[in-house]
Amino acid sequence: MKKKKILFISQEITPYLEENEVGHISRYLPQGIQEAGKEIRTFMPKFGCINERRNQLHEVIRLSGMNLIIDENDHPLIIKVGSIQAARMQVYFIDSEDYFQRKAVFEDKETGKFFKDNDERAIFFARGVLETVKKLGWVPDVIHCHGWLTSLVPLYIKTSYSKEPIFENSKVVFSLYNNEFKPAFDKNFAKKAMMDNISEEDIAGYNDTSFVGLNKAAMDLSDAVIKGSESIHPDLESHFKGLSKPTLDFHSLEEYVQAYDKLYDDVLEQEEVLVD
Repeated sequence: MKKKKILFISQEITPYLEENEVGHISRYLPQGIQEAGKEIRTFMPKFGCINERRNQLHEVIRLSGMNLIIDENDHPLIIKVGSIQAARMQVYFIDSEDYFQRKAVFEDKETGKFFKDNDERAIFFARGVLETVKKLGWVPDVIHCHGWLTSLVPLYIKTSYSKEPIFENSKVVFSLYNNEFKPAFDKNFAKKAMMDNISEEDIAGYNDTSFVGLNKAAMDLSDAVIKGSESIHPDLESHFKGLSKPTLDFHSLEEYVQAYDKLYDDVLEQEEVLVD
């Protein structure tokens, strides 16, 4: 029996950034899933505050060099790779001179202000990951998204990339976290995120560019949703409880790997039953 393949897309992974809930789970979940017998690939942005020399990152020339067009501007895509030796786990980094060179993650260190182009960074990151996975020729059974920066991935998988042989059977799992940002994304976010084979109806949920709006849109387009934080925004909690698709409530750090692994299997078995 072929190993199931799980693609992890995360906005933060420990130890590359200061540890938080998203980063911790994104570090130890892939390791646990790999040890449980599945094949994994892991992606995150290459923020400028990540020390490349210390973390032994290097550019993967064969995967770099593509241009992504966002809001009518070309942005070269650079792919780097590093490894977490203790976990025998490679991490692919999405880099861009335009979006990820500054020495900060989502906010200006001096003013504390949320970067105005975080909306375009989200678009670039989502598309950059999917284009790189295509180049790798690696077919994921499940794509697990962690954090609001990944909120466009469910949309793209269900629309523009749905006919791609790499992704046509992929199931998307989205994790909700207590990591609210303010202010909202630029009001033209949905327009900027448009690609071929995306209708106004498809992208309508992303017209609400707030933290809550983006997470709701991602939930609605995913195949399963996980509550990654014990406490989340009340509007997201309410939406989560009203979903008519597989969901998984919060699990402690001692239990979550096994619970998530079972959810992946359940989502894939559900698909196999439908196909049969």
